[in-house]
Amino acid sequence: MNDDLISLYPVLAALPVDLRRQVSATVQFVKVPAGAILFDEQQPCQGFPFILEGAIRVVKAAANGRELPLYRVLPGESCIITSSCLLGHAAYNARGTTEGATTLALLPRELFNALLGEPVFRDFVFALFSERMADLMQLVEEVAFQKLDQRLAALLLGKGRVVSVTHQQLADELGSVREIVSRLLKNFSEQDLVRLGREQIEILDPARLRQITTGGSVT
Repeated sequence: MNDDLISLYPVLAALPVDLRRQVSATVQFVKVPAGAILFDEQQPCQGFPFILEGAIRVVKAAANGRELPLYRVLPGESCIITSSCLLGHAAYNARGTTEGATTLALLPRELFNALLGEPVFRDFVFALFSERMADLMQLVEEVAFQKLDQRLAALLLGKGRVVSVTHQQLADELGSVREIVSRLLKNFSEQDLVRLGREQIEILDPARLRQITTGGSVT
């Protein structure tokens, strides 16, 4: 079995010998360029992915073209939407796009089902569910109960003092549109909270930005 695969997903080394051999014989290694759509809504699920390099950005897309980022899948992790599709024999209900050149190992659906019979693999899959569901619940809370200016302030504070990013990229991360984000950033700038440059935002007053994240007024 591939050393990188075992290193990132040690659960595979804990499988019985016959199943390890099946994984080695059937897993498919795929290299995908940056920006490629790995899966989209209503497409059937072909297998269970192990990420070896790169990342997958998973979003929920609306008919008007807006996207709500759900989570990212990094090496050593896996995609719970893919898992749920395999477990429920359903099509995808989200879109997955590669961030940078991505290498993954794809486990066929039939073998995924067989591995679920092993407690160690089943525990691995449901542990991922638990972790990711906690992240998704936090996202739901932010979208439902926090204003966009609060979420934008929190996002900026999490990126350091000088943020190299476009307004569109921030809008994509927030599941909003560029015009609204640009308007909020202009408002932040007029209050001397940030300094706006070309594809760069400098945080001038993190303390007052932090007030915004909690719903407090800026004075």
